[in-house]
Amino acid sequence: MQETAYAKINLALHVRKRREDGYHELETLFAFVDDGDRLVASPASRDVLHVKGEFAGALDDPFGNIVAKALSKLKHVPGWSMQLEKRLPVAAGLGGGSADAGAIFRMVERWGKLPDNWHEIATALGADVPACVKSETCIGTGTGTDLAPVYNDLAGTPVLLVNPRVPLATGPVFKAWDGLDRGVMPTGSARTIALAGRNDLEAPAIALCPPVAEVLTALQATDPLLARMSGSGATCFALYGSHDVMSEASERLASAQPGWWQMQGRLR
Repeated sequence: MQETAYAKINLALHVRKRREDGYHELETLFAFVDDGDRLVASPASRDVLHVKGEFAGALDDPFGNIVAKALSKLKHVPGWSMQLEKRLPVAAGLGGGSADAGAIFRMVERWGKLPDNWHEIATALGADVPACVKSETCIGTGTGTDLAPVYNDLAGTPVLLVNPRVPLATGPVFKAWDGLDRGVMPTGSARTIALAGRNDLEAPAIALCPPVAEVLTALQATDPLLARMSGSGATCFALYGSHDVMSEASERLASAQPGWWQMQGRLR
């Protein structure tokens, strides 16, 4: 079996308050790009995980990887020899690990079926994992695990992902948030929410990782519909009205900043 772990982006991310359990109350609009990490599973006597790809070296302990944890939590017979090609940067605001885990859930569903408590299992693995299981545009509330549908009028929109190749851990960014509630996330279609929304983690992310501001400035100069940071950074995205405009923007950025990572795609 083969599966793509679709890159997750937050078209909007409103942080409302710190919770007593140490997490934060969020309102977010999840969306997914039609590209990402790639997984291939074949039958084996026991579960084995092999990691390759550009960002494989960023995974310190592949056996403690969220993919291995997801495999251990979901029933599948026989074991699976899993090849994971890490094409998404790690600690990048793209839900890379969560997307990988979500892909495992979809593979198990194709193999047989998911357990009735799959959402509970996914939540225990990480706040982004439940959304990554379906990898469909949706609204997340609570810690991001309470999901609701939204009218997706952005499907097929060209998107460019750009990362300055600087890892940025989620914890410190949330810790640096100033604690100010800047208001509810707008309602409406995905496009309406995205254009009227914001990412409350941009300012603390930039304070910790100034290259984020450079990426945003560069993307905003390419005539996008929207340019914003995803998640807790450092990856930023830009949405475009046409593939040609997106492709031209990608070429310009690659010429000006050849060290930056890029991925082109469309929203699912």
